[in-house]
Amino acid sequence: MPTKEELKQEVTEALKAVNDPELGIDIINLGLVYTVDVKDNNDVHVEFTLTTMGCPIAPMLDEQIREVTGPIEGIGEITTELVMYPPWSPEKMSPLARSALGVV
Repeated sequence: MPTKEELKQEVTEALKAVNDPELGIDIINLGLVYTVDVKDNNDVHVEFTLTTMGCPIAPMLDEQIREVTGPIEGIGEITTELVMYPPWSPEKMSPLARSALGVV
């Protein structure tokens, strides 16, 4: 059985397979995932945001988050929550994402 920290790392790694369809960059490097919280029973809660309010991709991201994390061994129930605070900004992107999008 994986530890909570190992499970969090596995989930975070799996989320790198979820791309923003408009930008073509994964949600981890874009800084769209705010928290990955592993409970004592290995249920996982993922808080994520969008690059712009009203962006229509939230249901698609929610579905993909569940798809990529579901097969992880030892994981419990996966819940997601779309949050709009704090608002996303380009500063939340990794250096890799900033470079790929030409953001200084």
